Amino acid sequence: MAPTRGILMILVAMALFTLMSSFVKAASVRVPTGEVVFFRAGLSIPIIAAWLWMRGDLAAGLRTANWHRHAVRGLAGTMAMGMGFAGLAHLPLAEVTAIRFVTPVMLVIFAALILGERVRLVRITAVAMGLVGVGIIVWPQLGQEGLGPTATLGVALTLGSATLAALAQTFIKAMSGSERVEAIVFYFSCTAATLSLLTLPFGWVWPTPYEWALLLGAGSIGVVGQLLMTASYRHADAGALAPFTYTSMLWAIGLGYVWFGDVPGLYTLAGAALVIAAGIVIVWRERQLARGGTARRKLRAKGMM
Repeated sequence: MAPTRGILMILVAMALFTLMSSFVKAASVRVPTGEVVFFRAGLSIPIIAAWLWMRGDLAAGLRTANWHRHAVRGLAGTMAMGMGFAGLAHLPLAEVTAIRFVTPVMLVIFAALILGERVRLVRITAVAMGLVGVGIIVWPQLGQEGLGPTATLGVALTLGSATLAALAQTFIKAMSGSERVEAIVFYFSCTAATLSLLTLPFGWVWPTPYEWALLLGAGSIGVVGQLLMTASYRHADAGALAPFTYTSMLWAIGLGYVWFGDVPGLYTLAGAALVIAAGIVIVWRERQLARGGTARRKLRAKGMM
């Protein structure tokens, strides 16, 4: 592996994802969420197909025998995307980004409930840390300092998005042994684009030139970020790359201030630090378990167990 190349790819991907969220937030002032989801997902389909075609891997890359799993993952992922985009319309970019960091924490819970994975003390402690961190982030919106029902709705939507994203990742984890990443991303994009069309009767709008630029930018930047993130795992272990995904918080603070004039409060920064710490603990524990499993397999191969 070439870990430096993988790290650079994941860093660029995180910057692009945060820029995509900024485009979505700006477009959401007037464009309905379902319409934003359609452009984000719909533009991904030809780009992914063209990328696979240029590699001469189109047929193999899209081959699947698990249509039902793709459908369930697509439904959860589409709901996560829609709720996340809607949350961006109600909360500052940095706050949304911080709340989304709860996804790996919720993934531990779903992996235990759905996949039957064992959860020991270290990961239970990390989950508790993450949930406390989220509580700190959202407290100003839910307590006496709250900004009213709009911000509370934003918190609920973003938390729902993070939870459903964890559920979608659980399904991806279940498919990882039999499905290629390209197929998972492609069929998710098809599902999301199709489901978003169901919101058409609820009032889509004809975008202005500025909104067209935002929507096209969000769609193209999002899929490039997805492809870079996918490619990064070919050059470095997931555990080594995971800490670098938290650089999106730095981008969110910078873009939020420059573009939207948002300054994150102490609650957001403190809660984000705790959630990030919980995520790092979970990643560290996953790596320890993976190393232990590899060592045991080697011992069995040598006939020592």
